[in-house]
Amino acid sequence: MDTLTHALSGALVGRLLAPRLQAASFKTPIRTWQAVAAGAAAAAFPDIDFVLGYVSELTYLRGHRGVTHSLLLLPLWGWLLAWLFARLARRSGGSEGPPWRAFYAIACSGLAIHIAGDLITQFGTMILAPFSDRRFGIGTTFIIDLVFTGIIVAGLAASAFFRHSRVPAALALVALAGWVGVGWMGRGEAIAAAHAHAAAKGIPVVAVDAAPRPASPFNWTAIVFDGERYHYAHINTRRSEPLEAREGDNFIRRFSAPYRPVAMAQWQIKPMFGNGGDGELARAVWNAGDFAFFRWFAMFPVLDHVDSSPQAGSCVSFRDLRFETPGREAMPFRYGLCGKGDGGGWRLFERLTDGGLRWVMPES
Repeated sequence: MDTLTHALSGALVGRLLAPRLQAASFKTPIRTWQAVAAGAAAAAFPDIDFVLGYVSELTYLRGHRGVTHSLLLLPLWGWLLAWLFARLARRSGGSEGPPWRAFYAIACSGLAIHIAGDLITQFGTMILAPFSDRRFGIGTTFIIDLVFTGIIVAGLAASAFFRHSRVPAALALVALAGWVGVGWMGRGEAIAAAHAHAAAKGIPVVAVDAAPRPASPFNWTAIVFDGERYHYAHINTRRSEPLEAREGDNFIRRFSAPYRPVAMAQWQIKPMFGNGGDGELARAVWNAGDFAFFRWFAMFPVLDHVDSSPQAGSCVSFRDLRFETPGREAMPFRYGLCGKGDGGGWRLFERLTDGGLRWVMPES
């Protein structure tokens, strides 16, 4: 999820918890606005890992959604944030202020709802960091979901109107769970469509998955991997007729139009290592030790481009079908290796939108 949505979800949790904490036996009770602000700050905190980008691009991609998103470290981060919030409350209030214990439940809840908000996306979250770099994600929800954010905003607005009630915040959280459930249902339908296509075409199934797409919980990219090739289609699991986008239509309709009914799906085939004589070179790059980063990062990797130059030698890049969204001209995270085959080793690069190469600092 985007950081703004995370912060809003934390504010909603803070609003839900505020009355109970105010009734606790603290010498100086926490105020509602303090609970809301603390919840928002705690829920935004995990994305502080953006600073890793100042070290290197690979450090960021390796560490993003890592230790700050860890369930194992959540109690520690919650304590540090609660202590900080208590210090800030005393400084701003000019009095003793609420103790850190008054903020601890809010801080931990804000962190937890951030982690939950990332777990429902497909990018994945390293909830077991620093002991494991495995990414977990249930992939029910696109990373930016306007309905999801709108439910939170509605809950906060209703809470502001009904100041003495926790019901609006509680109902909003229930509605969020229900919306994720709708996405889970759409994901199941997309995976079922992929299985049906594989059975109809006699495709040997090694893996089946579905990637969430924008504008609707029923817009998906269904994917079948047969061990060598990816078979995929952009579908809407509830549509019976194609949706036509005309000039002047709103952006939601334009985003949603490329997703066709399952019965009319246009399946594409992408060999993981390409066709023709590039396959051997592509396999060599894929299996190179210098490319371990991308093997860890990618979910649905396919050969992107092969070229060569006297200066760089042969250059092979891969992309991830996870990020192939219809209507999106630029695809992010296209990485590869260049080498001359003279024993000089490989050099890691990112392929830019214009086809150029940007050399990437290797992992230390």
